[in-house]
Amino acid sequence: MEWCKMKVLFATINPAKIKKYKEKLERAGIELITIKDLGFELNVDENGKDAIENAYIKAKAYYDATKLPTIGMDNNLFIEELPKEKQPGTHVRRIHGKRLSDDEMIAYYTNLVKEYGGKLTAKWIYGMVICINNEIKKYSWSKDHFYFVDKVCDKRNPGYPLDSISIVPKFNKYLVEMTEEEKRKLNEEENNGDEAIHFIINTILNCKGGK
Repeated sequence: MEWCKMKVLFATINPAKIKKYKEKLERAGIELITIKDLGFELNVDENGKDAIENAYIKAKAYYDATKLPTIGMDNNLFIEELPKEKQPGTHVRRIHGKRLSDDEMIAYYTNLVKEYGGKLTAKWIYGMVICINNEIKKYSWSKDHFYFVDKVCDKRNPGYPLDSISIVPKFNKYLVEMTEEEKRKLNEEENNGDEAIHFIINTILNCKGGK
């Protein structure tokens, strides 16, 4: 079938996001590529008010530039103990106008943890948008099964630095240390599973020209 050879562009350079989706999509016959694979760069002003808007801005910009089926993804961070003016929201990595490196993110958020008592209850809200053949499909989900601490795990997940300060209470482990089986069980309990993967596959296969 022709769709088995379909290339889909992921509008990100985050290695953790690429790794998370690439293998599972390949098993479904979808080859996930990035802008680096195409040999050029694209700067996008992510000025949306939430995760879905930023995902759309990225997906549309990359789609318009390449005409390839494109996935845009973004995530917002909300921390229960912080006042409104300190909520990261859409600016998880960009603080005071500066884009932070992985190490700078860890330093910034551990300092927040220390400032607010040694533990912060966190929630991620995700947005995903697919542009294909001028059609737009949207999907959103959330995860709130963890909290931040100020003791940093030695292990790192490049692109997702906050995994090194995130504790999952069910397993009493850092998120970065959890096994794939533990992550699967956690997702099943939260009714998350692989819905984002299913959303991508179903959208690509069911959209006109995706069959």
